[in-house]
Amino acid sequence: MRRLAISLCCIAALCVIAIGATLGFQVLSLGREDLPGAVEMSRSVSDRNGRLLRAFQTSDDRWRMPVSPDEVDPLYLSMLLAYEDRRFRDHHGVDPLAILRAGWQLATHGRIVSGASTLTMQTARLLTEAPTRSPLSKWRQIVLALALERHLDKTEILSLYLARAPFGGNIEGVRAASHAWFGKEPARLTPAQAALLVALPQSPEARRPDRFPEAARTARDRVLQAAVEAELLTSEDVVAASREAVPARRRPVPMLAPHATRQALARNDATDQRLTIEAELQARLEAMVAERAGRLGSHVSVALIVADNASGEILARVGSAELLSQARRGHVDMSGAIRSPGSTLKPLIYGLAFEQGVAHPDSLIEDRPTTVAGYSPTNFDLSFQGTVRVREALTASLNVPAVTLLDAVGVSRFMSRLKRAGATPRFPQGEAPGLAAALGGFGISLRELVALYAGIARGGVAVPLHETLETGANEALRSEDRRFLSEMASWRIADILSEVPPPDTANGAGIAYKTGTSYGYRDAWAVGFDGRHTIGVWVGRADGTPVPGLTGYKSAAPLLFDAFQRVAARRTPLPQPPKEFDPVADAVPAPLRYARTVTRPDGMHTQSGPEIFYPPNGATVDLGLGEGSQAALVVKLRRGRAPFLWLANGAPVASGPFATSLVWQPDGPGASTISVIDADGNSARVTLDLR
Repeated sequence: MRRLAISLCCIAALCVIAIGATLGFQVLSLGREDLPGAVEMSRSVSDRNGRLLRAFQTSDDRWRMPVSPDEVDPLYLSMLLAYEDRRFRDHHGVDPLAILRAGWQLATHGRIVSGASTLTMQTARLLTEAPTRSPLSKWRQIVLALALERHLDKTEILSLYLARAPFGGNIEGVRAASHAWFGKEPARLTPAQAALLVALPQSPEARRPDRFPEAARTARDRVLQAAVEAELLTSEDVVAASREAVPARRRPVPMLAPHATRQALARNDATDQRLTIEAELQARLEAMVAERAGRLGSHVSVALIVADNASGEILARVGSAELLSQARRGHVDMSGAIRSPGSTLKPLIYGLAFEQGVAHPDSLIEDRPTTVAGYSPTNFDLSFQGTVRVREALTASLNVPAVTLLDAVGVSRFMSRLKRAGATPRFPQGEAPGLAAALGGFGISLRELVALYAGIARGGVAVPLHETLETGANEALRSEDRRFLSEMASWRIADILSEVPPPDTANGAGIAYKTGTSYGYRDAWAVGFDGRHTIGVWVGRADGTPVPGLTGYKSAAPLLFDAFQRVAARRTPLPQPPKEFDPVADAVPAPLRYARTVTRPDGMHTQSGPEIFYPPNGATVDLGLGEGSQAALVVKLRRGRAPFLWLANGAPVASGPFATSLVWQPDGPGASTISVIDADGNSARVTLDLR
C-alpha cells in the first residue's frame, strides 16, 4: 500500500508538472499580437468635460463605449474588486487561493458557494465571447487570462472589462450602462447605483431592472452587504442605499448638439471625440429654443450659438429647433446657413467711420430721403427722423445714415474688414458689392456674425471660432495680424450698442447687442455680447419662406436675452475704454460737428483738402518697436485749412491751428491708421505698418 501511495503521488506530481508545462507553453506561445483583437466601439462625441453628447450603435447594434478606470467612480471600482476579485492586484490572472477556497466550499457544502474566476478570467471570457461551461473552454480561458497578465498591465485589463462587461440587452460597458440606467456619466455614482452596476454583469438578462426589478434589487443589496464586509461602506450607508429604487426604465442615449456632433464624426474618423461644447448649457438652450419655436409657429426654426470671446470656443450650438421635425426641416443646420444679415452689420460700418475720422458718436447726421450713387434707401418704418446724432442713428438702426456712412468709408474697405474678421460675404453670381450691403444685401452665416461680434468684444481683433478641443491656440488669437477694427472704434461701438433698449421684461444691463431683419421678413437676427460671451440668434424658416411679422427685435432678441440668463448667473462687465480715452476731452471736434457724408449741409465742403505727404499711404515704417524703442512716428501735412484734428486709429491725439505735423508715440507694432481733418471737414488718411 505504501508503494502504491508513493506511486500515485508521483503520478499526480507528474500530472501537475505536465499540466503546468503545457499551460506554460501555451501561455508563452501567445504573443501580444495573438490576443483577441480590438472590438468595434460605438462612435461617440463628448463635451469639453467628457460628458457624452451623442453616440451611435456599433455595426452589430450594440452600445459599447470605451472608458478608462480614472473616468469611473472610485467607489464602483472598489466595490467591483471587493465583490469579484479581492486579490486582483496581487495574482497573475489565476488566483490559486480562490481555487482552493472554492474547492473546499464545494466539498464541505456539496454545492458551489463562490466561484474562483478572477476579473482577468472574466475579461478573457468577454474578449472571446465563448461559453466556459466545458473543461476545455475553461482551460482556454485560463490560458488567455495568464497571457493577458503577461502582456498587459492591470489598468489595461480593468479597462477591457469596463468596456466589455454586459449590462442587459445590447448594453456593454459601464459607461453605456450608466447612461442607459441612470442617465449620466459613471464618474459620480451613488452607492446604490455602483452596487447595481457591479451586480448586473453576473446575470445581465435575469437581473435587468426594467424587467426583473426584484432580482436586480436583491443582487444589488448583496453587493452592498459585501461592501460593508470590505469596510467600504458603513451599515448606515447600506440602509440608506437599500431604500433607493432601482431604475424602472431604460433611458435613451443622449443626443445633444446633433448637428455639431454629426459634423464632428463626418470630418474625423476617431471613435471618441471631444468638443468645446458644454453639455449642461447645450441641454438648457436646446430646451429653451424648442419651447420658443413652438410659440412662433410649426414651420419656424431657430439657430443659436454661444462663443467664448477670449478663446473663440463654441460653448453651445443649436442648429435647429427640433431635429426630427419635418415641418421645421430640423435636419438643416441653420447655424451655418447663408442668409441675409439685415441690419446686423451696421456696427462695423459705424466703427470704420469712427476709425477713419468720418464721424464721432456725437456728430450730427441726416436721416432724410436721399439718393447716393443711384441708391435710395428707406427706413424700416418708411419714416425719417431728420437730423440726429450718429449714436442715435445706430441705436435706432436708421438705414439712410448707415448707407451714407458706408459711402464715405468705402464699400471695398467694408468688405475687406469683414473678410479680415472671418466672414465671407456671398453675393449673387455676377453682382458686385454696392451700398445695399449696408442693409444686408448679401449672404452670411450666423457663425460668421458671432465671430464678428466676438471680435468687436475683443477690441477689434478677430477670433476664429472653433468647437474641437485644441491646445496652444490662444497665443495665435492675440496676434495683431487679425485686427480688423481699432480698439477705440470697437469700444465706441460696444458703448453705443449697450444703450439699445432690450425687449420688454428682459434684463439688458451689461449687454451690447444689435438686431436685424432681412428683406421680406425671411430672417430675424439678434447678436450681442458682454465681457465674456457672444451669443447669436437666428429665427426664420429653413426654406426661406417669408414669415409675416417676423422681426429681429420681436422674435430673436427675447431669445438672445433668455440665452444670456442661462449662460451665466452674473454678467461679465463690458470692456473698459482704451487707456488713451479721455472722457473730458472726448467732446465732438468742431470739424466733425457734422459727419462727413454726402448729406452734410451745403457750405461745409471745399475742393482743396489736406494731404498727408509723409509717410506715404501703405508704407512700412521701422521704429524698432519690437526692441523696446520709444521712437515716435512723425507725420507731415500740406494744404487744408486750420485748425487741424489728428486721429490715430480713430482716437484724437492732437489738434490746433498750428498742428501741420504730428509726432505720435504708438503703443506697439502693427497696422495703424492716421487721419487728419481740417476746419472745413475735409480729411486725409494713411494706413501704415509700424515695426
